[in-house]
Amino acid sequence: MRYVDGYVLPMPKKNLKTYARMARMGAKMWMKHGALDYRECVGEDLEAKWGMPFPRMMKLKPGETVVFSWVVFKSRAHRDRVNAKVMKEMEKMGEMEMPFDVKRMVYGGFKVLVEG
Repeated sequence: MRYVDGYVLPMPKKNLKTYARMARMGAKMWMKHGALDYRECVGEDLEAKWGMPFPRMMKLKPGETVVFSWVVFKSRAHRDRVNAKVMKEMEKMGEMEMPFDVKRMVYGGFKVLVEG
């Protein structure tokens, strides 16, 4: 069964181009090291009629939107191996300034329950 790392983060709209450049680099790295899929999605229709809307849950400030991302792996062990290689490569690049508030980012690893 596959394994997914999921991320949700608040993104100042003015920083979307900068983030997109970083995300393209991330996609290349994760895929090079064995990830099965990599997606970075920016909020478009966030005013949900039911449930908790992302803007309220993320406590978005004026001028912010939501980025919803995921990386797919064969298993949790595969995820751990791939992420270790990615982190090692990122260390060589040095510290980068993030175009969003890292303290408000949400992250978790998920075992896939159903695939369709």
